[in-house]
Amino acid sequence: MKKTPLVTEISKEFTFEAAHRLPNVPEGHKCSRVHGHSYRIEITLRGPVHPQFGWIVDFAELNAAWQPLHAQLDHRLLNDVPGLENPTSELLAAWLFERVNVPGTTVARIRVAETCTSSCTVYAQEG
Repeated sequence: MKKTPLVTEISKEFTFEAAHRLPNVPEGHKCSRVHGHSYRIEITLRGPVHPQFGWIVDFAELNAAWQPLHAQLDHRLLNDVPGLENPTSELLAAWLFERVNVPGTTVARIRVAETCTSSCTVYAQEG
């Protein structure tokens, strides 16, 4: 019997608190004022399962990769973070996508939720 090739991903959710304002929205838009969110970030990594350990990577390595990003974002005004001058969920997700680095894996997607009902997900374009 032929085995079906598998693609394996792991995901971990992280949180941080931050304020932002959206400088490019129409005049009078509520998001033009400084306001805060309890952000939830889900990072999904793709990679081969290690034959000895049986995992893509230890979740502790993903935690370690998150820590410097958390330090740059938590309890900050996101507009002051280089590269996030217009910190929409979409641009924050792309900013994180470019910065998450866990050796032996590929970032499959980053999900940013700024409220319990609103989120954005970015993926690498295939092909």
